[in-house]
Amino acid sequence: MPHATQTEAAVLILVDLQQRLLPSIADGPAVVREALRLAQIARLLDVPVIGTEQNPDALGPNLPELKALCDSTLAKHHFDACRDGLVAALPAGRRHVVVAGSEAHVCVLQTSLGLQAAGLHVTVVIDAIGSRTRQNRQAAVDRLAGAGITCATVEMVAFEWLETCRHPRFREVLALIK
Repeated sequence: MPHATQTEAAVLILVDLQQRLLPSIADGPAVVREALRLAQIARLLDVPVIGTEQNPDALGPNLPELKALCDSTLAKHHFDACRDGLVAALPAGRRHVVVAGSEAHVCVLQTSLGLQAAGLHVTVVIDAIGSRTRQNRQAAVDRLAGAGITCATVEMVAFEWLETCRHPRFREVLALIK
């Protein structure tokens, strides 16, 4: 089964980091900061980035600085983005899906479970997810881990993608981490 050390197998999904939703997310600025770092690292390491937007007519688009880092953005109405075509939107051969975004206990949870059910390896980046309450976010992390989904941090994913300090992009990624 592929894991995060194989950047050629990875894809990053940024779930619903929308302008109208984020002000109500607990620790929202930190979630955005970490999601942005993760997306920048993904771009440096040639990991495709896909965004999702929940009911964008009502909740607006994703934050422009995050949307700019996405190769594509999927508008959706189901909480599980897989029900609106996410699996088909994944680049060919990308079997390890790294997930960040909001809300952790709704769309991140349901999308991650949907990706897992589709036979993909899923890692949820816990310092880049958020919910309106810390309790809901923690409940999501507990449930994801209990379902066998890997939980990691931005730095864990970054160093696993790099594999070695001899990676040609090591210093650039390190600059984003420090």
